[in-house]
Amino acid sequence: MSRSQLLDLLREAPAYQAAHAGYVSQGVAEVEPFPFLAIVGQEEMKLALVLAVINPAVGGVLLLGPRGTGKTTAVRSLVDLLPSRVISLCENGCTEAMLEAGGMAAICKACAQKAGYGEPLSREERVRIVNLPLNARLEDVVGGIDERLALEQQRVRLERGLLSQADGHILYIDEVNMLEDQIADAILDAAAQGHYTVRRGPQKLTYSSRFLLVGSMNPEEGHLRPQLMDRFGLRVLVRGLDDAAERFRAYEQAVWYQRDPEGMAAAYAAHTLTLAEEIAVAQGRLPGVRVDEAARDLGLEVIRQAGIHSARAEITLFEAARAYAAADERERVEPDDVRAVALLALRLRRSPALDAFLEAQAAEDEQLRAALAGPPA
Repeated sequence: MSRSQLLDLLREAPAYQAAHAGYVSQGVAEVEPFPFLAIVGQEEMKLALVLAVINPAVGGVLLLGPRGTGKTTAVRSLVDLLPSRVISLCENGCTEAMLEAGGMAAICKACAQKAGYGEPLSREERVRIVNLPLNARLEDVVGGIDERLALEQQRVRLERGLLSQADGHILYIDEVNMLEDQIADAILDAAAQGHYTVRRGPQKLTYSSRFLLVGSMNPEEGHLRPQLMDRFGLRVLVRGLDDAAERFRAYEQAVWYQRDPEGMAAAYAAHTLTLAEEIAVAQGRLPGVRVDEAARDLGLEVIRQAGIHSARAEITLFEAARAYAAADERERVEPDDVRAVALLALRLRRSPALDAFLEAQAAEDEQLRAALAGPPA
């Protein structure tokens, strides 16, 4: 079976051009992101990020690894691969697609009037990466009182926070394990509900906050709270490159980018555009992708044998497998697709402490059942 161009690009990215490229310094600041396809090795990390872009239902990505392994670089390099999305200009969410599918009755009166005058109901917007700074205050993240308005006009008005800016986009948290508990709780709340409500005295403001959560961390610097860990669908172990030749290529790529970021971006522009187009095609194919019986049985059996309790395991595993099949230009998930994403979807989901608790509780329940059965005859 022939592989899709998307998967070929990920596996055989042209990350070897640096060895033969001359340095053309133009004295330009680093305005271009490091090209995604210029990252040497790290196939698992690149695959996880692309699958999450194709299908945000995988539930986000967590990159775990030591410093200097390209985690933050990889996330930021996604910017040129992100697709567009349709943004409604109406508070009721009306779009041209709703009008076409259901006629005037499917949209609000204001939008029906706008449609009658030929005015747009929506606009296209590129998905972007919203960074959460580690020094951000809770008010910066969730929103609060507009301080400028309060000082200048002595009026109290609530304003939205960074979680509102992340709506429909990617929320990236570097060193996610270092987050303050209050901020982590707010992110968990927004991720679970799809919206967030700011309350200050008698006033409240509710806004949408549906985002793809991407985090990175160095396990040497502390663990991640289980509640936050559970919100990341795919978990990637990012290790240093083992092959000496690959390490030297990575060094050459880094030096090339430092000296001429725009020249490097230009060298990869054609392949980057091709990959972005393939991702968009895979997204369009995704709704028609179904999980076949053999893939379903394999996935459920692996989860059973692993002793995983959370139902998010099935969601992440099969949604990632659907994205993989879509990337491979197929509309049916096969067992090999499950195998390709199983480690990403299922690692770090077991809890020894929970297993010990359940075993102890099962023993206690058995003693109670025996007592309830009464003395032996």
